[in-house]
Amino acid sequence: MSFDTSTLYLFATMVAGMLGAMLMFFGKQENIPALKWWGSAYLLGAASVALWTVGGSALGAPLLLALNAVAFAACGIVWNASRVFHGRKPNLLGLMLGPAAWIVAVTMVQNPAMRLTIGAAVVAIYAALTAAELWNERRRSMQRRWPAIVVPVVHGCVLMLPILIGDIVRPHDEHFATSLWVKMFSIELVLYAIGTVFVIFMMVSDRAVAVHKTAASVDPLSGMLNRRGFTEACTRVIEREANAGRPVTVMIFDIDHFKSINDRFGHPAGDEILKLFATVVVSNLRISDLSGRIGGEEFAALLPCPLEEGVLVAERVREAFEASGIVCEEGPVDTTVSIGVAGGPAGTELEVLLASADTALYQAKRSGRNRVEAAAELPLSLENWRRKTAGLPASARQKPLVA
Repeated sequence: MSFDTSTLYLFATMVAGMLGAMLMFFGKQENIPALKWWGSAYLLGAASVALWTVGGSALGAPLLLALNAVAFAACGIVWNASRVFHGRKPNLLGLMLGPAAWIVAVTMVQNPAMRLTIGAAVVAIYAALTAAELWNERRRSMQRRWPAIVVPVVHGCVLMLPILIGDIVRPHDEHFATSLWVKMFSIELVLYAIGTVFVIFMMVSDRAVAVHKTAASVDPLSGMLNRRGFTEACTRVIEREANAGRPVTVMIFDIDHFKSINDRFGHPAGDEILKLFATVVVSNLRISDLSGRIGGEEFAALLPCPLEEGVLVAERVREAFEASGIVCEEGPVDTTVSIGVAGGPAGTELEVLLASADTALYQAKRSGRNRVEAAAELPLSLENWRRKTAGLPASARQKPLVA
């Protein structure tokens, strides 16, 4: 059983139209602008191709030219949708260049095969731009991003075939526009439409998972890691440093007299103090350091460095917070913090470091607050690390540093 070109194109437009309506519905329901862009592209493309297929030459040359221009604009909208999905502004000039190039080509080129190849080249360029957009904005958290790049690349490559076939292999074939190759391209359009929607929902799903994962690991007030996120991140860093035989340092911060700040100035002012301190901590740590809010007015940080370096960093944070000089209508706000610091050899567990730093913190508070205290002793507990290295050959084991 065989289908003529018109039947295949109508089937492709029906599929594209239904997919476009679905994308528009979900875009409106979930308030995702990129889905609305993708949906409008599908609907515009489907409508223009359907009218062109049904009406044919009866529509007149000007209307046919306009319909083709709309179809190319739809390809540009698909590219812009990928930009919007990643938070970038639409490129309206680039969107209009494709249709403009087609109009210029139609007015200057009379050969149907050449027109077809020019149109295919325009669509292929938009597909390549879409793939490039997705490649440039790839994220490590989206491990399944590769189909989003492969689908438009394959589509662009398929559409470039008419240039080789029509211009090089069969340059003078007037029946090329109705040949088997064109039927194959119409089938490819259906597959591309379905594959693209699959990729779109895959990316939206990955984005939603990433958002929920971030929400579960980040403190909404300070923007820092919460206790869960801090613990998970620190575990990975400690294991990495242990494999290299390097020590780590943990510090716990506790804002002094925070309850009295809330009682005197109100909870909104207390929240502002918490956000201010979070900014001070992040500003005074290195990119490789971790920090988080582990509860109330308590914050923590993990630094891949010896204890001595950690104490210097803690003192820098203390001085910066004290120098904040916050003044409210009720009067000046005391911005001081007590800090406990503890360090350990390679493989020391996070719980052990936190417990030791907590002991040092209370020592700082008992000594008058607004000070940094380093742990005098570290109750080593390397049981987990010893279990991990127990089955390794002696040459592959990393010996913990001497405390």
